[in-house]
Amino acid sequence: MTIEERRARERASRRRLITTTARAIAEQEGWDAVTTRRLSAEIEYSQPVIYKHFASLDEIADAVALDGFGELADALRQARTAAEAEAKTESDAVLGAVAHRYASFATEQPAVYDAMFGRPSRLRFGPGSSPAPSSAFAELRSAVESRAGDADVELLTEVVWAGLHGLVVLQRGARLRQDHQAARIDLFVDRILPVDQHGH
Repeated sequence: MTIEERRARERASRRRLITTTARAIAEQEGWDAVTTRRLSAEIEYSQPVIYKHFASLDEIADAVALDGFGELADALRQARTAAEAEAKTESDAVLGAVAHRYASFATEQPAVYDAMFGRPSRLRFGPGSSPAPSSAFAELRSAVESRAGDADVELLTEVVWAGLHGLVVLQRGARLRQDHQAARIDLFVDRILPVDQHGH
């Protein structure tokens, strides 16, 4: 291993430690608790060292968000492939399984979800976006596609994503009855894209 390779590996390791620590603090106490002073105390790096790796706290949150999009894509893929393997027909349960997994992800990792969607971000979405957000969208699109028929799959996926996001945010904010989230997701999925709408 060359000196340059070792330095690159050490730099990547320090960046990972900073983002992992920021994520842990945010999960326990919220993003307001994530400061360079707090990170410096937790990981025993000076604040200038932290700024050497990330220009701002927003950059750290964006790095956490990118990790989150990758994890969300993996979670949705697992839900989709498991449902496809179990479903009697291709469209039976796939979208519902993916929608429920999306909501679970947001509930289980609130600080990561906030980094992905609740904070100002310089990440790009849509055409030309980085691979992580687009891979999560692609997984949701795959689930929507099985029920889309001749409809615009991209548009339907955007609406499904927006609807799931709204349900998740309202649920997390205790604006909806806490014990009805699963029923709401089922109702949303079945009304927006009923299984038999396109003859499935």
